[in-house]
Amino acid sequence: MNLRIAINGYGRIGRGVMRAIIERADTQALEIVAINQPGDPDSIALATRYDSNHGRMQAPVSAGKNSLTIGEQSIQLLPGESATDLPWERLGIDLVLDCSGQPANREQGNAHLTAGANKILFSNPATKDVDATIIGGFNGHKLRATDRIISAGSCTTNCLVPLLAEIDSSFGILQGGSTTLHAAMNDQPITDTIEHGRAALNAMVPIDTALAKGIARLLPSLANKIECTHIRVPTTNVSAMDISLNLRQPTTAEQLNELFTRLSSTQWGGVIAVSTDPVSSVDFNHDPRSGIIDLSRTRVADLRFAKILCWFDNEWGFSNRMVDIALRLSHA
Repeated sequence: MNLRIAINGYGRIGRGVMRAIIERADTQALEIVAINQPGDPDSIALATRYDSNHGRMQAPVSAGKNSLTIGEQSIQLLPGESATDLPWERLGIDLVLDCSGQPANREQGNAHLTAGANKILFSNPATKDVDATIIGGFNGHKLRATDRIISAGSCTTNCLVPLLAEIDSSFGILQGGSTTLHAAMNDQPITDTIEHGRAALNAMVPIDTALAKGIARLLPSLANKIECTHIRVPTTNVSAMDISLNLRQPTTAEQLNELFTRLSSTQWGGVIAVSTDPVSSVDFNHDPRSGIIDLSRTRVADLRFAKILCWFDNEWGFSNRMVDIALRLSHA
């Protein structure tokens, strides 16, 4: 029996989730029934058919009066209604993928459940009152059939948390930090503005981040031990995490890389991978993994201070983690 899915919000992640479901070979159990997004159908179809970062949709795309057709699948288009007004009960929606960027909390989740959805999965970090925050390669096994309001965290928590958990388990982390070099996003202006700040295309722009708070919630043993900064850089996709850690146990770069290589094919299950090639960010465009550790950049000073570089496609990797969770729910 298929899992009937609605996408609430059809921006970068909403369209990424749609594309991942279409492209992947393991998603036959997932059926997109509806999309809630303001905009005329032709414009929504055009944004589905073409993508500047990820190329053309593999299947043909067309628009009807209130519908979007991808291949042979017809999807109802809803005009951006609020959660309480959405027809989830009438449409028999099992799971809402909320990619709207609205606050991810129990109140918002309950609004979708009251409208008739069985479960909701947020595409952004949630407050403590949700049932679960699931990070691939870290706690995916903890997803329960009874969880109804769920968060997939963020692209940065999905990249960083599995690494920190395993490094802390193997060597102990005394303290550390990360700087995310993040591709520009659509909340940035293309020229300087009073309302929205500095231009995205010709500058690196520091941005506040709550990543350290997310780490503390998911890894309480590291609370107040990790600080994080975030800089938007003038590229359109693929980001990097520059990680610095002061370790309890002495180690070498070779030992760290041996750990990462082993974990990439075991506990991390390919969600976190490794690379030995001399690469740049463009080499990871449309890469479905949450992070790829650049083994050539691992450094250790005085056996205790480690530097690690991890690449990630901030759009496509995270969209695929949303799909992974949906697949787990389809089997629950």
